[in-house]
Amino acid sequence: MVLLAVWSCLSPFQAIQAAVSDAFKTPEVIRLFAKKQPGQLRERLSELRRDAKVGKIGEDVCTQQTVEILAALKKLGDKLTPEEVAFLSTNSSAALNSFEKVSGSVGGDVLSLAGSEVEKAQRT
Repeated sequence: MVLLAVWSCLSPFQAIQAAVSDAFKTPEVIRLFAKKQPGQLRERLSELRRDAKVGKIGEDVCTQQTVEILAALKKLGDKLTPEEVAFLSTNSSAALNSFEKVSGSVGGDVLSLAGSEVEKAQRT
């Protein structure tokens, strides 16, 4: 709730940038989201599930990144399966929920620009 109050004082661009930064912690997910690449996000999701199955990554890392990918896919308008919707609602963080609220009324160009800016900031 505090984040939403802070975001209301920002421009739409700044609010989305802050929301993307808070909601998405994985640079690759941010990059694919900013470039509007649902196919590659789906591919990354498959890789995550495989890596978790063979023990290459922990279950908590898999869950966090899966939630980020599913939220990005949903925001890009990709159709989620009922299982994915249930997983997302069960495991979604407050930051992702705030991102959904803030980004709901803003155009896709602003989302792409904010994602690009967040990605640049994380590289430095």
